[in-house]
Amino acid sequence: MFAVIRTGGKQYRVAENDRITVEKLAGEPGSTVTLSDVLMIGGEEAQPLIAGADLDQAAVFAEVVSQTRGDKILVFKKKRRQNYRRLKGHRQELTVLRIDGISPSGKALASKAKAMAESAPAATPAETETEAEANAAAQAEPAVETAATPAETEAPTKTETKE
Repeated sequence: MFAVIRTGGKQYRVAENDRITVEKLAGEPGSTVTLSDVLMIGGEEAQPLIAGADLDQAAVFAEVVSQTRGDKILVFKKKRRQNYRRLKGHRQELTVLRIDGISPSGKALASKAKAMAESAPAATPAETETEAEANAAAQAEPAVETAATPAETEAPTKTETKE
């Protein structure tokens, strides 16, 4: 199954597990983003659903992989014979997304998210107490720093011989 979505003024054809780079979207790496501007859903040998009443509630779910910046673009302005030259640089803020699912109803991924949360092991209270005790003991011990002597910090010098 694939979908055509619109974000940042551009259209993208996506399928599950695709990685796409789009203009900056709010979200920390690891969070889930819902892209609700779906223009078309197709695949699975069925008639494609095209924008209209069929896709009002359709959604594409994606995980934010990272927030990055694009390549630097140089903007150079010049007016000849006027000694007017201006150089500016620009780097576009980008978000890398991994497509988790495509849903014509907009509800399919909610069950996947619950299943993932239930399958993740939770920390037991005994483990948390042990970690807390270890952290407290590490903070209680004074840190001993030794100063290096000047002889240790000097770089070895070359000896020159004249022949």
